[in-house]
Amino acid sequence: MKRQLTLAQYRSVDLTLFAVILAVCEYVITLAAIRWFPGQLYTVSLTAALCAIVLMRWGAWAGIHALLGGAAFWLASGGTAKQLAIYAVGNLAGLLVLPVLRGSGKQKIRSDMLFTALFALAVLLLMQLGRALVALALGTPLETCAGFFTTDSLSAVFAMVVVSLARRLDGVFEDQKTYLRRLQEQQKKEKGGF
Repeated sequence: MKRQLTLAQYRSVDLTLFAVILAVCEYVITLAAIRWFPGQLYTVSLTAALCAIVLMRWGAWAGIHALLGGAAFWLASGGTAKQLAIYAVGNLAGLLVLPVLRGSGKQKIRSDMLFTALFALAVLLLMQLGRALVALALGTPLETCAGFFTTDSLSAVFAMVVVSLARRLDGVFEDQKTYLRRLQEQQKKEKGGF
């Protein structure tokens, strides 16, 4: 008899896989950008895209990934403690989309390409706002804080594309409890023969 994972075990494995993917990719992307394009004004980050996916899958658990994405960027860039606070803590503002996911919000976002892209954009913009507010609170000049929005504009396009593509893959951009229930129902129908 096969041993099945509990929901908590499944969630732990899922969150860990997304965390590893995020940490490694964010670190490599940041390191590559610094080494190969040192004077470039724009950055590309995977953090908002993966956080949007994890938000859809598990809700507030995406906070772990928001912190981790900021820490990976900070580590690769060799930043200061202030920069760690700005990126890691600032990224947590992406969680402000959680009320939108309540009720039928997840299904509405998942089922419509435009809403999917806007959801990813909202996560990214909230993260940028969070970074700017943390930087401002730590004494960074206002004009420097505005740079969080302009330098990360490519990440907005990247996030919308990645999340829109994930939406097309069965179960990837979907609440995991709903997804598991749907799989269970399909298995029952297949076993029942109708």
